[in-house]
Amino acid sequence: MDYKVHRNLFDEVEKHLKQKEITIISGLRQTGKSTLLHQLKTKLEKENQNTIFLNFDFDGDKKFLQTQEALVNKLKFEFGNEKAYVFIDEIQRRENAGLYLKGIYDLNLPYKFIVSGSGSIELKEKITESLLGRKRVFELLPVNFSEFVDYKTDYKYTNRLSDFFEYEPEKTDLFLIEYLNYGGLPRIVTETSKQEKIQLINEIYNSYIDRDLVSLLNINNPVLFKNIFRMLAAMSGRLLNYSELASDAQTSVQTLKNYLYFAEKTYSLKIINPYFNNLIKEIKKSSSPYFNDIGMMNYAAGKFGNLANEQDLGFVFQNFIFNELRNKIQGNTEIKFWRTSDKAEVDFIIDKITETIPIEIKFKHLKKDTVPRSLRSYIQKYKPKIALIVNLSFNKEIKIDNTIIRFISYTKFISEDLF
Repeated sequence: MDYKVHRNLFDEVEKHLKQKEITIISGLRQTGKSTLLHQLKTKLEKENQNTIFLNFDFDGDKKFLQTQEALVNKLKFEFGNEKAYVFIDEIQRRENAGLYLKGIYDLNLPYKFIVSGSGSIELKEKITESLLGRKRVFELLPVNFSEFVDYKTDYKYTNRLSDFFEYEPEKTDLFLIEYLNYGGLPRIVTETSKQEKIQLINEIYNSYIDRDLVSLLNINNPVLFKNIFRMLAAMSGRLLNYSELASDAQTSVQTLKNYLYFAEKTYSLKIINPYFNNLIKEIKKSSSPYFNDIGMMNYAAGKFGNLANEQDLGFVFQNFIFNELRNKIQGNTEIKFWRTSDKAEVDFIIDKITETIPIEIKFKHLKKDTVPRSLRSYIQKYKPKIALIVNLSFNKEIKIDNTIIRFISYTKFISEDLF
């Protein structure tokens, strides 16, 4: 078996290598950004292209990366005026990275820059601001379920995983339980020993706290952040009550919100907001957290590799579907949720501005086409063209008034182009 997971983002990034813009690969720590850079570099070298790889974490490279002039001189020494591809890893280590890259880009040199970095607000916001019109950012998320199954089946069914899902439902469900327990960080996926997985996730988690939050963002109370992170891990998909959470963590609401901001900007979680139209009856101020990697969420909650009961698996399954949704939506589309003061709720609302698609998640092998009362309430109020009920195995289509209700298994949900 290949010891590396093939990432779907590779093809998309490879196409962008033809563009002059700086290619930026960002994302949560340990999602495989450096590996992706090396794979791109290897592909280019096979095509007899000039390449160079520099890393801000390597002492030997730092002298070439210290200033714009030092880097330009190094590149001119290596390649002169010939075309070349310049890979720079861990760009978040460079103070004012956006201005640093902008100055070099504006020299109009014959070099294509591909950079990566993680865990930095500098990378996510200041680079975006400084490089307006000069870059494209690709976010590398943890390994998704299709990539996971592709790896687990040794790429035997590449490009026909939907057939595998159909003909091997029992194996697919076993893969799902494994994925729900351990998540999608590449080093965790490729490790076979549970004990080694635990040691790896401990290393990754603490590295995220110590390097990304303490060192880069100057968070002065990592213990408090870990406590908040642990509480959030137990609240995935649930409504956040900032006052109660701050009280439980023995901190202020403002500090809590600051730490949530840091967690979101360093790619560990995503806060989603409610969809509302009725200012009186619909909840409009609360938010709900989802984790970019469910393995890290499980670790923080003390359940890494130990999910057993249906309730625990159900909440993680909802987070799992959220992450799959993120892989599917594009453009100005947002993922929201719907709650009312009467406690009606729909797990996800795909807000496409011109229309919405409500989605209910059920970690069950449904047998009947029963539409939950809350989803009926949403349909009656907003009259969407389509609504989805994602479950483990049941597939059927019915209609309520002018709304198509589609019961869809998680495998078809993953495989099909729904949005």
